[in-house]
Amino acid sequence: MAKSVVIQNPIINSPFAEPERHFRFDDEGITNQIVAERRISAYFVPIAQPKKKGKDRQKTFDDWTADRIEENHTVNFIRQRVRIWREGGYAQVTPVTRRLLEHWKGEDRYRRLFFCQIEALETLIYITEIAHKFGDQVITNDLRRFAADANPDLYRIACKMATGSGKTVVMAMIIAWHTLNKLANPQDNRFSDTFLIVTPGITIRDRLRVLMPNDPGNYYEQLDVVPPDLKDQLLKARILITNFHAFKRREKVKAGKLTKQILSGGDSTAFTESEGEMVRRVCRGLGNKKNIIVLNDEAHHCYRRRVDGEEDVKLTGDDRKESQQREEEARIWISGLEAVKRKIGIKTVYDVSATPFFLRGSGYSEGTLFPWVVSDFSLIDAIECGIVKVPRVPVSDDSMISDLPTYRDLWLHVRDDLPKKRPTKESAGQEPKVRAVLEGAS
Repeated sequence: MAKSVVIQNPIINSPFAEPERHFRFDDEGITNQIVAERRISAYFVPIAQPKKKGKDRQKTFDDWTADRIEENHTVNFIRQRVRIWREGGYAQVTPVTRRLLEHWKGEDRYRRLFFCQIEALETLIYITEIAHKFGDQVITNDLRRFAADANPDLYRIACKMATGSGKTVVMAMIIAWHTLNKLANPQDNRFSDTFLIVTPGITIRDRLRVLMPNDPGNYYEQLDVVPPDLKDQLLKARILITNFHAFKRREKVKAGKLTKQILSGGDSTAFTESEGEMVRRVCRGLGNKKNIIVLNDEAHHCYRRRVDGEEDVKLTGDDRKESQQREEEARIWISGLEAVKRKIGIKTVYDVSATPFFLRGSGYSEGTLFPWVVSDFSLIDAIECGIVKVPRVPVSDDSMISDLPTYRDLWLHVRDDLPKKRPTKESAGQEPKVRAVLEGAS
């Protein structure tokens, strides 16, 4: 049984500087030993259960562990190169990019940006503006090779960021970086001022309205993403937010199944949108713009199933149905982007996700990191920097009240102390009184 580790205060780094320490992991999990350096980027890969069973099979160490650690070699190499470039003063960036970096890193800001947010943009900037100048063409060559293998015709770059570390702010920073550079130099084909933001659902789509420069609560003003004198220029950007369901081709004419068979002569697509019609409907708000930037929110939903891939575990029942549904949704998402690429052109697809991993049923090993991930700020990193809330570990409590456990029937212990009337005007703003037994149970 794994030993129990108690870490009284897990926050050991500043949220505004590169992490300098981390808690060490061993074979049994996290320890309370602090290592005086940044944690390397790695991820846990589930280990498939062995197929051979029976008394004759000898147990191995892997039988007692649920996963193994894989280092993200690409991320760690890029992180090192970006660090050298950062410490050298951001050499050879465009004037607009330099001004944005200085603005984002300002210590006198009323709301400072987290290091992980700035590092994500530094990484994208390095790949786009600098890598080829410093002899790091291998980075872009690898990204194109990964794209050719898993995403034909799409050039994808992913940033892995823990939930709660500000992914939406990073998306706003990407839009500002691209738009302001494109407006400053319209002939520079590295940049674009047109964006298609794709989300996995309507709720997220509505939440991302803060990325629209004309929205009253937009992040460019609320979080000071852009210098004040450049904010009006962002209004020239074309930004469209949709959810991937919009890529599903719709019926053009409502008719019964028999009528369709007779009129179409057996062609089931005759009453359905063509690829071009679907793209024109979805991208109508982008006008005649070409070579756009796509921002995929929660991008682990967007992948093409590996044709020759084999599953570690054969799925059955509900697991199989769930996998088939995920595969269909992923197919609609990725096929939609490929159609947009063919009809109006896509320059780059930026994936922003806390979990950019292939899911079970994708044809890839479950939990495998997208190979086009270029920056990584994990949940444990975010906890150690104090960016996200510290999870509370449940504690066993077998205390008793009379003949019953204290927390078995809480209602009996708190009901008599609850107010019998609605709060008055005088008491409306007062903090409610909570019994100690209720606080303990929370």
